[in-house]
Amino acid sequence: MIPDHSNKTLAELLDLSGRRAVVTGGAKGIGAQTARRLAEAGADVVIADLDLSAATATATDIASATGRTTVASFIDVGDTASIVAAADVAVSRLGGIDIWVNNAGIYPTTGPAIEATDEFIDRMLSINVRGSFAGAREAAKRMKSGVIINLASIAGLSATPGISAYVMSKHAVIGMTKVLSREFAPLDIRVVAVAPGPIDTPGVQDQLAPLKAAGVDVGAMLTKTPLGRGGVPDDIARAIVFLASDLAAWVNAETLVVDAGSLAR
Repeated sequence: MIPDHSNKTLAELLDLSGRRAVVTGGAKGIGAQTARRLAEAGADVVIADLDLSAATATATDIASATGRTTVASFIDVGDTASIVAAADVAVSRLGGIDIWVNNAGIYPTTGPAIEATDEFIDRMLSINVRGSFAGAREAAKRMKSGVIINLASIAGLSATPGISAYVMSKHAVIGMTKVLSREFAPLDIRVVAVAPGPIDTPGVQDQLAPLKAAGVDVGAMLTKTPLGRGGVPDDIARAIVFLASDLAAWVNAETLVVDAGSLAR
């Protein structure tokens, strides 16, 4: 049973000292900033990424800045054996897993749904859905208690034309979060999600390059939110730290929308 933390101070509730975290897709963008904030809060972190060189550089930088044990590991979330291996790295190098962040994913535009290929849809669902499911499953097998945090999207709460495969994948992530929260609760494992709005990351910039080339003002598109600016990776990282901490000890199954009010109508 997850305990009542009413007698803890706010500082104690936010303290992640002694926790062991894995962040997939942790080499850059939201993943890298999440790993940094978790380490600042006291956690030791495995930064798992397809780009091991970049993960190593990020891990070295965070370890130097925070003094926490920070380990780089290769992961391909499209390959279950790779997910198992990364989870085993966390156990062998950190001694266990208390926090697992399913951050890795892909988000290319689909174009008109009528033109989407089976191969494209299969890849999107394999990475964003099956990869997150396998990550959650392997983390839960190795946790005595803890929290699994999935990266959803406001696309998983809406129906944006032109990105049908991505929208499907993120709706699935939100559904998965709900059902796993029920199944893992008896194991003292919470399962939650974060749904970011428009966040300016290297991956997003890469995906928007064709729009830039076509003359679209991408900067204006990213900053068009009710709060007057687009999101940055740290906006999401701070939300993830909250969900990972004992401040959120009674938060389960929920998807926390962090989008500056973009979904509000």
